[in-house]
Amino acid sequence: MDEFVGRSGLQVETSLAAFLEAEALPATGVDPDRFWDGLASMVAEFGPRNRELLDLRAKIHQKIDAWHLQNRDHPFDMDAYTGFLREIGYLVPEPARFEIATQNVEPEFTEIAGPQLVVPVTNARYALNAANARWGSLYDALYGTDAIGSPPPSGAYDSERGTRVVAWAKAHLDKAVPLAVGRWSEVTGFTFDGPMLGLRLGDRMTALAESAQFAGIVPGGDGGLRELVLRAHGLHIRLLIDPTSVVGKADPVGISDILLEAAVSTIMDMEDSVACVDGPDKALAYRNWLGLMTGELTAEVEKGGRSFVRALEDDVEFVAADGRPARLRGRALMLVRNVGHLMTTPAVCESEGAEIGEGLLDALVTVMIALHDLRRPDGPVNAPAGSIYVVKPKMHGPDEVAFADAIFTRVEEILELPRYTVKIGIMDEERRTSANLAACIAAAKYRVCFINTGFLDRTGDETSTSMEAGPMMPKADMKNAPWLAAYELRNVDIGIACGLRGRAQIGKGMWAAPDRMADMLAQKIAHPKAGANCAWVPSPTAAVLHATHYHIVDVARRQAEIAEEISDGPRASLEELLTIPLLERDLTEAEIEAEVENCCQGILGYVVRWVNHGIGCSKVPDINDVGLMEDRATCRISSQALVNWLHHGMVDEPKVMNVMRRMARKVDAQNEAEPGYRPMAPEFGGHAFQAACDLVFNDGNWPSGYTEPTLHYRRRQVKAKEARKEADD
Repeated sequence: MDEFVGRSGLQVETSLAAFLEAEALPATGVDPDRFWDGLASMVAEFGPRNRELLDLRAKIHQKIDAWHLQNRDHPFDMDAYTGFLREIGYLVPEPARFEIATQNVEPEFTEIAGPQLVVPVTNARYALNAANARWGSLYDALYGTDAIGSPPPSGAYDSERGTRVVAWAKAHLDKAVPLAVGRWSEVTGFTFDGPMLGLRLGDRMTALAESAQFAGIVPGGDGGLRELVLRAHGLHIRLLIDPTSVVGKADPVGISDILLEAAVSTIMDMEDSVACVDGPDKALAYRNWLGLMTGELTAEVEKGGRSFVRALEDDVEFVAADGRPARLRGRALMLVRNVGHLMTTPAVCESEGAEIGEGLLDALVTVMIALHDLRRPDGPVNAPAGSIYVVKPKMHGPDEVAFADAIFTRVEEILELPRYTVKIGIMDEERRTSANLAACIAAAKYRVCFINTGFLDRTGDETSTSMEAGPMMPKADMKNAPWLAAYELRNVDIGIACGLRGRAQIGKGMWAAPDRMADMLAQKIAHPKAGANCAWVPSPTAAVLHATHYHIVDVARRQAEIAEEISDGPRASLEELLTIPLLERDLTEAEIEAEVENCCQGILGYVVRWVNHGIGCSKVPDINDVGLMEDRATCRISSQALVNWLHHGMVDEPKVMNVMRRMARKVDAQNEAEPGYRPMAPEFGGHAFQAACDLVFNDGNWPSGYTEPTLHYRRRQVKAKEARKEADD
């Protein structure tokens, strides 16, 4: 049974209250009474408006359902549809031309294009890995994955594979940092003359084709060279020199490794990739965020039979090309993702027992904790420009963005921060936001630090919003749907038109297959080519490999080209964006069966870990036993796909239930080696299986197809059951 203490008329779960008062608030300069009074005032001021906005979502949804039902027997009329959406306020007038006015942001937003990691902040090891993924070994990333065309080996070092890795890496240097004459594989030595780098090719000399790509060196203790520091499109490349190492002794110039500046930013996630359902869960998330902001977070790691403590990396010192001391950041710039406007939390309740909005709690606590970084007297800081970066997900339209802006203004007042200290990353992942993106950006034009597409959540909302329009196409076909191409183009075009170029990030979504790096190398270069100056990756290794794309593509130049192309408006129309992805071909029984199996297996594989073990994001085997990164967004699209087909009679409930039970057995088999795993079959009565069924058969209870209410409810049941068992024991 959770216990609570009273604070300013609120009831706060004891472990959360203790953490905030004993660990988080000290050293911030914020008086505890001011903090609790401020939270109580936020609940009173913003709680009613929060509920009004959620009610508006539901009312709009109902009106759209009614329109489709009324017009189902008539040919679809896009003009009538868009007119109706404007009439009900789903579409708002385009704002007059403007540019964002965000100030005091880091070069990771304004100058440097590169990969972005998203990790659950509740896992300290993952969070540290992500923060430290600013730098990663290209040799390790190539050797340990399928990036060079063959699967990674096991056992002792394979020198033949190592030779292929070095050849790939040096061929990449030829493209990223080309020589005036010759190739990197021919380099046998280096010379330095002031700011100029000379490279020896046997008995002749050459230089970099672009001398500005020479950033500096790290001298060795014996007067030799320990590192050569280069740069490509703002990202640094460090060539490590060690002729005594296994790799270096075989290299003509002693290069033992190539370190790439990789994840220039990372999102410490408190939303889709975590399972925080109560006060202790929230305290864990906040405690890890505190450790990141103070620089004191550590985690014990066991790897290769040895145990060690992982901590945050220090900055990298070197001698710049002009001979002056210089420094490179050793850590990714950290943003924190709060929850959206939907959920409430039992961690803090009003005096009558009603849960408060979780987004209100996140806003005040995460910003308060970030004061530790802003006020640190020494050591590497996260935000030298003096800002705090909060990603705000799952907002529906400009009114909800304006609401978030108002919340952070109130937070700044409580914490006595200058106005607009808090910067907002707007997730462009809901249909009403993508259709009104310029107005959404305008609603927070002094705070916007990034916009980012989210294909999976956007697809889930597409299906939910247009549920009554008819049966939707299978998930795989969605990737070629007209709305998706329009969505990806318009996100970049509108971002550029609103002045994000050179001021903020324009991002793209996740590569979900962490074991398929060869495919990622072949395909994800499309993101920087599209003009995105960041894109999500699932691991530090993927960040290293994706960084090679930014060496080749000059994103700043590409955005300038797009700015010229869109002088008359976005390259895709609003009508294309609003094209409903209805099923337009007859499906065979085999195709229907395969789609239902795929959706059921994906839901169960994710939900069983979420509900039973509190794992919000992990690599989950798909129906073909391929590991894919799964979070609530992937669960949302699969559940909505089944809800839609059930609703329109493409399948019936007994058929889906039979598949659900069959896929539960498959998921059990896929997880049988996991310690503590609790199988769903043959009883099919556990909370995890019931949660999956709730998402498919009772989904009408949750507008927009969100999975959070069901998952939180079932996870709390499991935790309560475990607590009772522990008490009985």
